[in-house]
Amino acid sequence: MENKSHAVAAGAFVLVVAALLVALAAWLTRDTGEHRPFEISSREGVTGLQVQASVRYKGVTVGRVQSITLDPQTVGNVLIRIVVDGTAPITPTTFATLGFQGVTGLAFIQLDDTGPSAAALASSDEQPGRIPMRPSLMARLSDQGVGLLTQLDDAAQRVNQLLSAPNQKKLMDAVGNMGQAAANIGLLTQRANQVNLPALAQEASATLKSMHSTSDRLGESAESMGASADAFKAMSDRMTEPGGTLDQIAEGTNTLLVTGQTLNATLVPRLNRTVDDAARTVRHVGRAAETVADNPQALLLGNGPAQPGPGEPGFAAPAPR
Repeated sequence: MENKSHAVAAGAFVLVVAALLVALAAWLTRDTGEHRPFEISSREGVTGLQVQASVRYKGVTVGRVQSITLDPQTVGNVLIRIVVDGTAPITPTTFATLGFQGVTGLAFIQLDDTGPSAAALASSDEQPGRIPMRPSLMARLSDQGVGLLTQLDDAAQRVNQLLSAPNQKKLMDAVGNMGQAAANIGLLTQRANQVNLPALAQEASATLKSMHSTSDRLGESAESMGASADAFKAMSDRMTEPGGTLDQIAEGTNTLLVTGQTLNATLVPRLNRTVDDAARTVRHVGRAAETVADNPQALLLGNGPAQPGPGEPGFAAPAPR
C-alpha cells in the first residue's frame, strides 16, 4: 500500500508540474495587443510560404500569416489572410511582396509603403482590407530569365568573335604598340628631367611678355584697321555713287573702245599697205646688193647678157676644182 501511495503522489506531482508549465508557456506567449486582419490576393505563386509565417513591415515583424487559400473572387489567384499589429501603419498605398529567409528558402510577407497617403486602411473581421501583392525579385528574375539568357548567348557569341585568331593578333599588336608608346613616353620623361627647368620658366615668362606686347600691338592694329575700313567704306561709297569714279572710268573705257574701233578701221589697213611696200622695197634692195656682190662691174656696166644655162647654146660646164 505504501508503494502505491508513493506512486500516486509522484504521478500527481508530475501532472501538476506539467499543468504549470503549460500555463506558464501560454502566459509567456499570450498576445494582448490589438490585431487587424487583412487579405492579400496574389497572382504569383507563394511557394515556401506557410501558415504562421511572419509578416514584416519594412523588416520589422508586425504580424503572422493566418491562412492560405485560393481566392474565390479572382480565379487563379492565391488568397492570403494575415493579422497585423494595430500599431502598424497600414495605408491604402501599402503593398506586399514575397520575401525569402536566407538559405532556408522559407518565405514571409514583406509590407512596404510608397508614402503619399497617411490615412489608415479600413479593415474588419467581416470585411478585411485588401493589400495588393507586387511581384518579388525572384518572380521578376524568372520573367526576365529568357531575355537574360538570350542576351548572354549573344554576348558569348560576340566574345567568341572578339577572341578569334585574327582579333587576338590585332590585340597583341595593340599591346605591343602600347608598350612601345610607354617606352617612348619614358624616354621623353627622362629628357624632360634633363632639361633646365628654370631656364625654360624664364623663357616662358619672356614669351608671355612678348605675347602680351604683341596682343597690345594687335589691339592697336585692329583699331587702325577699323579706321582704315571706315575710310575704305567712305571711298567705296564715293566711287560707287552716281557720277562717281566708277562711272567716269566706264565712260572713259567706252571712249577708248570707240577710238580703238576707229583706228582699227582706218589706220590699220594703211599700216598694212605701208608694211607690204616696205617689204617689197627691202626685197629689191636685197637682190641689187647680191648682184653687186657677185659682179661689181654691173654697178657701172649693168648686168650684161645672162649666162646660157644647161641645154642652151654656148653652155659650158664649170671646170672641176
